[in-house]
Amino acid sequence: MKRWVKWAVALVIVLLIAGGVLRALSARKAQQQALAASSAAPDMGLVELAATDVVKAQVREVVQGLPVSGSLKAVNSALIKARVAGELQGLTVREGDVVKAGQVIARIDAAEYQSRVRQAREQAESAKAQVDVVQRQYDNNKALVDQGFISKTALDTSLANLNAAQSTYKAALAATDVAAKSVDDTILKAPISGQVSQRLAQPGERVGIDTKIVEIVDLSRLELEATLSASDSMDVRVGQSASLKIEGSRKQVNAVVARINPSAQAGSRSVLAYLTIDNPGVSGTTGEGSAPPLRQGLFAQGTLGTAQASLLSVPVSAVRTDKPTPYLQAVENGVVVHKSVELGARGNAGGDEVVAVKGLADGALVVRGEIGALREGTKVRFTQQAPAAAAPGPAASAAAKPAP
Repeated sequence: MKRWVKWAVALVIVLLIAGGVLRALSARKAQQQALAASSAAPDMGLVELAATDVVKAQVREVVQGLPVSGSLKAVNSALIKARVAGELQGLTVREGDVVKAGQVIARIDAAEYQSRVRQAREQAESAKAQVDVVQRQYDNNKALVDQGFISKTALDTSLANLNAAQSTYKAALAATDVAAKSVDDTILKAPISGQVSQRLAQPGERVGIDTKIVEIVDLSRLELEATLSASDSMDVRVGQSASLKIEGSRKQVNAVVARINPSAQAGSRSVLAYLTIDNPGVSGTTGEGSAPPLRQGLFAQGTLGTAQASLLSVPVSAVRTDKPTPYLQAVENGVVVHKSVELGARGNAGGDEVVAVKGLADGALVVRGEIGALREGTKVRFTQQAPAAAAPGPAASAAAKPAP
């Protein structure tokens, strides 16, 4: 009897243990299934976007061309140097000051050069007096020769002395002019109107010949030196326009090809093109204007237009490439849809860099690239009134057509 009880108790214990194990396995399996289902289900969360966070895909007049970049440089500039040595005086202009052509910028101590002028004049007067003496001797000897009192040789000697005295006098006059010019050279004047970009010397400093004193730039016209490959240079012509973005400025600036270097650079075989820019912030050469002026040395980059076409396009920044094929994050019926697209020509439209696309409806709303990646199927709610989007339909073609 006792043995039967023991077996019964053991059987109950085994059954209880088996039941607990089965319940644990079932719970774990259910948990794994729920986790898998939750990870496989799409994230249908809600994202709020402003109306400015999307852009409409539309046909734009796209200017196709070549990328150009470089630093801005004033078309007209002048470097004032000392033409005589001496102590620099009267230099009051500083960087940023506006100067006019012919304005006195500084002076060099002229005391020594004025003394040289006086010395040269005294020597010229002495040479003139010597000419007068020799001239009288020549006249007397000529009269004596006519009367037969002296030989012709003596007259020739007098003539040679007269010629020498006259040459000495002319040299003295030239030395006087040189000394006078040195005095004039002590006055340093601005050769052009503009603004002082560098002051390279200080008042009271002893300067030598060709010492740099002041640099002046005329900011009314700036120039960009663009380096083109040999093949690209074949498409560039004088008069073509370019749209540039300037460092530190959000506005687009227009430039025009003014010159093309007729010779390729040695070694690289590249060709230099020079684009001129009218500075909107400078009125004439006063350095003042209604808009902030562009500065020499700022970096500029943009597109030199060589062709124009009507293309269905979107901003380049909106195209995403984190999938095997490029795609756009479109908003259709309040939901994010990933639209695979075929990219075409790039260019500039209204100051923005755009790219032609195929596989997207004209008028579709596209999320800007600054927003980042959004999961497909995410619901979208606009905090402001969103731009009207075209109804989803067949993908529009991005084929180019000649611009009018």
